[in-house]
Amino acid sequence: MTRTIAMDDLRWARGFTDPADVRQQATTIREMLPTRRVWRGDGPTWTLPTDYTDLSGIPLNLPNQPEQSLSDFLAGAHSDGIAVVHRGRLVYESYLHGCKAHEPHLNASMAKSYVGLMAALVEAQGLFSRDDVASKFIPELTGTAFGDSKIQDLLHMGTDVTYSDRKFYRTVEASRFWAVVAPNLRPANYRGPETILEHLATARTAGPTGTEFRYENGNVETVGEVLRRVTGTSLAELLSELVWSRIGAEEDAFYIVDSSGTEMAAGGFSATLRDVAKVGEMIHCDGAVSDRQVIPPSIARSLTADVPAGYPSEVRSPRAPVDSPPTMSYHDYWWILNDPFGSFMASGIHGQRLLISRNLELVVAHFGAHILSPATGTPDFVPAFIQVGTHLTSSPRELAPSNQTSQAEE
Repeated sequence: MTRTIAMDDLRWARGFTDPADVRQQATTIREMLPTRRVWRGDGPTWTLPTDYTDLSGIPLNLPNQPEQSLSDFLAGAHSDGIAVVHRGRLVYESYLHGCKAHEPHLNASMAKSYVGLMAALVEAQGLFSRDDVASKFIPELTGTAFGDSKIQDLLHMGTDVTYSDRKFYRTVEASRFWAVVAPNLRPANYRGPETILEHLATARTAGPTGTEFRYENGNVETVGEVLRRVTGTSLAELLSELVWSRIGAEEDAFYIVDSSGTEMAAGGFSATLRDVAKVGEMIHCDGAVSDRQVIPPSIARSLTADVPAGYPSEVRSPRAPVDSPPTMSYHDYWWILNDPFGSFMASGIHGQRLLISRNLELVVAHFGAHILSPATGTPDFVPAFIQVGTHLTSSPRELAPSNQTSQAEE
């Protein structure tokens, strides 16, 4: 008799209801699973100039909520840390619940956006075309939903898939994916795929591609494998070469790897808050770090390019109520907010965010551990961060010397 796998059999899913458990897993993932280092390189650290401003008490007016301070919002959102960069200076940094500035934190689905960035950089080298089907580079996926899809469709969540012919439920499939990557998270009597590539091979096409937005990890994992095949290197080495070793990162980052040594591209990346903020500031500055060009300006700008023809121009967050209007766009795994401030972001479960707002000259990096519950909903991170940006923009400050130290908690 085949055993039905219930959601509460999955340890990762049980952690969704307890902020302390979410935080513990997000900050100690290297102690639980094998990882591969994303080397920071041997160059100097890029120290962001600081102009520390105590933002903890600024008032926020969020939809359907009483006025609250930023510190109250962060507490209610189970935040682990926040770093705010405005006009090129680190103006605010705070860590909660014992989290430390030098300790990596799981980025969750923010990692998808880094894959989108790497894909744009590798495409610019002429190593693949967006019109190529993935099986051109991954013959093991020939005849599967992801293998038969164009890379352009994969980069825009434009596939319609089912795994092992079972009805698709996104939340359940996300938890099953963790069971593939992490043996200690598998339910009893697990008989499913044991590597990411094996998991992708079970995907079958359930509908037309390139017409609708369907948020699914397999798209990212397939693009990650394409990048490995065309460059001949691991995803960790590629990210180090293209970005991490060039932004003056303070710490190494890490990818979770499966039993075959394949990185979990869609959500298995950990890094420190400051280094994530540096990625955001580099993109905000059209690919530059101080006087050095890290990536071409055209690539930094391409992340918010128009959505390709055939794709919906507006989508809703995967966790938004189904009756809510679609307001965002989605391009190369980046969320484009379509607001007056030119804002876009990388976003991950439990409150992981990297918000870049060009018109406000704002970058906000945030780590969190908020629970997934219909009773609480997702905190209003974007409105809160935008209000922080408008406060900074409308409040003139005398710039502090660039060697001033941040009063962040350590």
